[in-house]
Amino acid sequence: MKNSDTSENGLNHEERITLNLLDVVEENSAITQRSLARELGVALGLTNSYLKRCAKKGLIKVKQVPSKRYSYYLTPQGFAEKSRLMAEFLQQSFNFFRLARRQSGDLLKYCKERGWTHIALKGKSDLTEIIILSAAELYVELAGIIDPEVAIKTSTYMGLPVVSDLSELQTPHVLIITNTEQPQQAFDEAVRVFPRDQVLTLPILGINRERGEKSFDNRSYTGNIK
Repeated sequence: MKNSDTSENGLNHEERITLNLLDVVEENSAITQRSLARELGVALGLTNSYLKRCAKKGLIKVKQVPSKRYSYYLTPQGFAEKSRLMAEFLQQSFNFFRLARRQSGDLLKYCKERGWTHIALKGKSDLTEIIILSAAELYVELAGIIDPEVAIKTSTYMGLPVVSDLSELQTPHVLIITNTEQPQQAFDEAVRVFPRDQVLTLPILGINRERGEKSFDNRSYTGNIK
């Protein structure tokens, strides 16, 4: 799904922030810039820049209210832009699900053919759910999910144990990267503690396996996953 900051037929980073901004403003016109920054997950200064940009484009209208505060309202043009961006986002999400489903199925079949049926997943995300569903269909055993942040909040997800470290699971045959927010970092961390050829990746994540190694793709695969 990721290719730098853009995805084919999808939203780039700026468009995603704009969509989120328009959505939040529609729900709460009296929101402060500081609260808006928290909602968007970006710096306060960047939030101010996006507000000014949206206002300049005629997507929002800014009104000053008492106590030196401001209210933000979507204009008709803003509603139209929000609808357009949302439609693109949904199409992108559908394309991601369809591609991830195919690649996950191919990878799990590959694992099953080689007797790798005890598999751990690194990272909880939409991709994690897709692989869990695919594994159930193929009768592949999943050992659990490794995600320190999620493990603090819950011990299970979709029937699988959620742990903070690989050592907490019975040693799996392979480890599949399912972290979609920071897939490269997740891969780099995994290969430090687990054999590189047993850390599997999907092309959809765009992970660089280094030294000419490529992520799994059944269309071109001819040997060990490298």
